[in-house]
Amino acid sequence: MVLVTYREGHERNVALSVWGAVAAGGAAVGVLLGGILTQYLDWRWIFFVNVPVGIGVIITARRILDRHESEIDHNNLDLPGAILGTGGMIMLVYALVKAPTLGWTAHSTVLYFAISAAALAGFIINEQRAKHPLVPLEIFKIRNLAGANMLQLFMTAGMFSVFFFTTLYLQEVLGYTPVKTGFSFLIIPIIIAITATNMPRLVQKIGYKPILSVSPLFVSGGLFWLSHIPVAGTFWGNVAPGMMLMAFGMGATFVSVTIAVTSGVPHHESGLASGILNTSQQVGGAMGLAVLSGIATSASARYITNLHLHGAPAHNVIAAATVQGFHDGYLIASTFGLAASLIAILVIRNQPAVVDPAAMAGA
Repeated sequence: MVLVTYREGHERNVALSVWGAVAAGGAAVGVLLGGILTQYLDWRWIFFVNVPVGIGVIITARRILDRHESEIDHNNLDLPGAILGTGGMIMLVYALVKAPTLGWTAHSTVLYFAISAAALAGFIINEQRAKHPLVPLEIFKIRNLAGANMLQLFMTAGMFSVFFFTTLYLQEVLGYTPVKTGFSFLIIPIIIAITATNMPRLVQKIGYKPILSVSPLFVSGGLFWLSHIPVAGTFWGNVAPGMMLMAFGMGATFVSVTIAVTSGVPHHESGLASGILNTSQQVGGAMGLAVLSGIATSASARYITNLHLHGAPAHNVIAAATVQGFHDGYLIASTFGLAASLIAILVIRNQPAVVDPAAMAGA
């Protein structure tokens, strides 16, 4: 909505920074509410609570939002494309989740990957032939859009592991309650909000390419820091520094990549470009978490297998094995940030910003 409401340039960049800050505020409320619901009710409530919120958003949106011209022109649902694309990605993630347990060469694993490949191939063929495709493939010819989506895919593939592994570390190893864990995560949305609100000014001065080339390195550095967490660690000494590095990189990246993905895209297709970017974020997060959790589980199992107990307490052995799994998961995740930075350097082009003189005068 932000992208289709505000045209490319200073005004849109400011709107995106506000959107980023509000999203970070929502994340802050979410982690706290999630901890409270888990501790005092049941973890299933973190899903139930979204139902009335979603219904309220739909009702409010239908009442106050005007239909956009691109929404009117593309009013037909590409149902085959939606089914093939969604089914193919679900099966791919499922295959990645099950492969470490079943074995990568097991017949069932190969079958899952084959079904995923067939569905995604069908999706591409359908999009090429559909009158109103869900995702017009021609849009990927826009260099910055393709590069921004690849960058986002790698960024979220590494980033989502932090929320998963760190939650387990704080609760299972350090003994934090769900509420205390929620408070611990507040540091991330706070830093993201501060960083996001300052990005438009920096983008206006140097463009988004330098930012996107450097900001993933902060995420990578934060993940590398977390790959050294000890069994007997502390939050402020061992976890918070990595979180802060990551949060700064995330805040700088997410606003800048949203600006980059719509650079050079026709205004009436900016909503589509944003939707594709959001899809890359969710797909990257799901695939990354599936792969990294498998790596962590395998590393923990190897650690236990190779460990000579010598009478060590079982709890200590399990905790050490769990942390070893986190080490491997975080370390691999840190390489995703390096890949994202390389994509920005090689693919993203720093196109001149389209500046609205009236908007600049009023800023």
